[in-house]
Amino acid sequence: MRLVVLGCSGSGPGPYSPASGYLVEAGDLRVVLDLGNGTLGALQRHLDPWLLDAVAFSHLHPDHCADFTALVVHRRYHPFPPAQVRRLPVYAPAEAPDRFAAAYAPDAAERAETDLSDAFDFRPHTAVTAIGDLVLRTAPVDHPCDAYALRVEHAGRSLVYSGDTGPTDALVELARGADVLLCEATWPHVTPVWDEPPPGVHLSGRQAGEHAAAAGVGRLLLTHVPPWFDAAELAAEAKAAFGGPVEVVTADAGYEV
Repeated sequence: MRLVVLGCSGSGPGPYSPASGYLVEAGDLRVVLDLGNGTLGALQRHLDPWLLDAVAFSHLHPDHCADFTALVVHRRYHPFPPAQVRRLPVYAPAEAPDRFAAAYAPDAAERAETDLSDAFDFRPHTAVTAIGDLVLRTAPVDHPCDAYALRVEHAGRSLVYSGDTGPTDALVELARGADVLLCEATWPHVTPVWDEPPPGVHLSGRQAGEHAAAAGVGRLLLTHVPPWFDAAELAAEAKAAFGGPVEVVTADAGYEV
């Protein structure tokens, strides 16, 4: 299994990276986890979007899903589609069809008639889903909206993506024994503004390392670092809490799982 980072900037695009989006290549399957601002353009450097087998969303904040509307245009209006086009499965929080229709429609009147099911097969998250010979597991996590961590398993290998979350045992349990934890590290543990990170929103670098250690993962990849924080500082926090390999991901980089 291989992970390709389409974008990893936290809270929105940064000067060197789109927002959150990750391509997982597993055997003959190609699945995208999140499609934040700018990630559809990045995807096209690595894969023809027609070759996607599924999209899975951790949650529906714009920095994780804004480019879905661009994917709608691509699948509806590309002048040279493949001869055989099927609806693309989309695994997401239950409100996704309405939210994406609202984002795509140009005005309120058209919103009432917008139905994206011609191009997409929306499927609300369940605890376990099979996508061909890939298994997608989910767990609700601690964020201000309906949000999930995602675990992808294929051919004996496992990748867990935290999505956005505050500290939660649910992420530890989902990530237990995983080969790779792709985990948000959005802010330092201590700043001039706080002595402890605000609860229920994001993880600090230290908390990302603590979750990785508690879950016993093989490798920790840090992501979702906003442009205004120092990724090296967050990595140092994570390394102090987790004894395994730690790396901050970069846009367009690939990682073997």
